[in-house]
Amino acid sequence: MINDRTFYRGLVAPLDRSDIDTDQIMPKQFLKRVERTGYGEFLFYEWRYNPDGSINKDFILNKEEYKGASILVTGPNFGTGSSREHAVWGLIQFGFKAVISPSFGDIFYSNAIENNLWVIKVKDTTKLIENAKNIKNYYLNIDLEKRIVYDDFGYSLEFEIDQASKTKLIKGWDNIDLVLQFEEKIKEYEKNRPSFYPTTDIAKIVLK
Repeated sequence: MINDRTFYRGLVAPLDRSDIDTDQIMPKQFLKRVERTGYGEFLFYEWRYNPDGSINKDFILNKEEYKGASILVTGPNFGTGSSREHAVWGLIQFGFKAVISPSFGDIFYSNAIENNLWVIKVKDTTKLIENAKNIKNYYLNIDLEKRIVYDDFGYSLEFEIDQASKTKLIKGWDNIDLVLQFEEKIKEYEKNRPSFYPTTDIAKIVLK
């Protein structure tokens, strides 16, 4: 795999399903954990394992040819449902750097950007899924600057991403990091802000 912050190349795993919700990505019984690590083993738990706890050999991510895949290509409406950030943690900790889908649940998409999981919206993933199923060791290249996904056989797709999300992925920032880029302007504003305005500054409240 190659990653220079604006470009990523990785092995593709196809998950040919639509409307995958966050409970399927990270089942609710694993949300009681207090740690933010160790969620990779629970990813798609109900699909990866049989009721008796044995591995479901028919599930795509359990197949040997997709071992080490870091790009997940799937159907539309991925990550719909609850706001659980654990779904994103599970994908990252399993080894995924990017998820490619025609559409994402809004909260899942936001959580993914905050955690530097590349969520790539393309018009249609049918061809990508077909290629990943039929071509051994199918790799994709993702170029954030050019906003394009392409393989080694001449197939490519453009994708949409807003400037703020793109910047955060490239820089590895979350919302706090983004706000801190304006720290000096914020300080200047606070300095010139009239003293009679409401404040949350404890020291000023106490002095009053």
